[in-house]
Amino acid sequence: MALSRRNNNRELNAWPGWVDALSSLVMVVIFLLMLFVVAQFFLVTTLTGRDDQLQSLTQKMAEMNNVLALERDANTGLHRTITQISDQLKSEREANARERALLQEDLKSLRAVRQQLEGEISERVVALRLSEEQRQALLEQIGSARDQSRTLEAKVAEASDKTMLVQKEVAQRDQQIDVLNQQIATLREQLARIGEVLDLSERKAEEQRVQIVELGSRLNQALASKVQELARYRSEFFGRMREALGARQDIRIAGDRFIFQSDILFPSGSAELQEGGKKRMAELARTLLEISKAIPADINWALRVDGHTDIRPIARSFASNWELSSARAIAVVKFLIEQGIPGERLVAAGFGEFQPLEAGATEEALARNRRIEIKFDQR
Repeated sequence: MALSRRNNNRELNAWPGWVDALSSLVMVVIFLLMLFVVAQFFLVTTLTGRDDQLQSLTQKMAEMNNVLALERDANTGLHRTITQISDQLKSEREANARERALLQEDLKSLRAVRQQLEGEISERVVALRLSEEQRQALLEQIGSARDQSRTLEAKVAEASDKTMLVQKEVAQRDQQIDVLNQQIATLREQLARIGEVLDLSERKAEEQRVQIVELGSRLNQALASKVQELARYRSEFFGRMREALGARQDIRIAGDRFIFQSDILFPSGSAELQEGGKKRMAELARTLLEISKAIPADINWALRVDGHTDIRPIARSFASNWELSSARAIAVVKFLIEQGIPGERLVAAGFGEFQPLEAGATEEALARNRRIEIKFDQR
């Protein structure tokens, strides 16, 4: 009696220690989950800010490119104007040079004529044998020669005036060219500054792209770890389901899906679970509830229930096979909710006769196509 009492006291004294250890373990798990949620929140916030900065920098670069294009167009227009003005000045200088050469030739010929006339006059005066008529004719010739020389002098004066005007215009054009050259130099300086700003912005954008790529790789690694963890629980779910269901001919496994024949779950043309179907779904619900207790809360899993029918048209309380397949999937989902599966973890879908497993209209093919498929998936 004394020994049994001592053993009972030891068991009672050990129990609070186990409770403290389990509570500490739960607190550590909750703390790690909170750290992961906070880290994921800051990661999403950082990515959003980087995207906004990258978008603003892209807009600034587009504006800089527009300003640069406008400055280049203005620079091209100025070069064209300078070229036109230079061509006009060359043509005017060539025309003035030709006119001056013609006037100089005319002046030389008139001087030669004048010299000839003066020589003839001197010879005739020296001879003193000229008649009065000849003298009058000579005087007239001398007067006409003087008139011609005066007109030539007037033309020479006009030509000199024109030359002065052309020189003034050339000086003005030279001043305009100097101003345009100064503007071009200023534009080149502005273009150089804009190029430096663009280079700086491109370097910043490249740095931000590298940071975003690094953040994206980290996020992908985190997501990949979550996917691997979900795959582990999915494989555990399939293993447990295989053990619970055993080797049955009416329940098959295809890839990542469990296929239940509709004949063991529902009566023909009905969407109400029969007793055998409720038994199968209850086994599935118990297995899923055991596994869901070990799945972390941050893994967004879901159990998908797909309803399928054969190609024969329905002629009872449903308008089409599509509605019958959807109603059967919803009936399974409702039963699983009654068994304790949370509704937010369940998905019901109806495919009608449009996803057959086997083609043909034989009784065996039609029976295989009437089915309920259950898949452990991620939302």
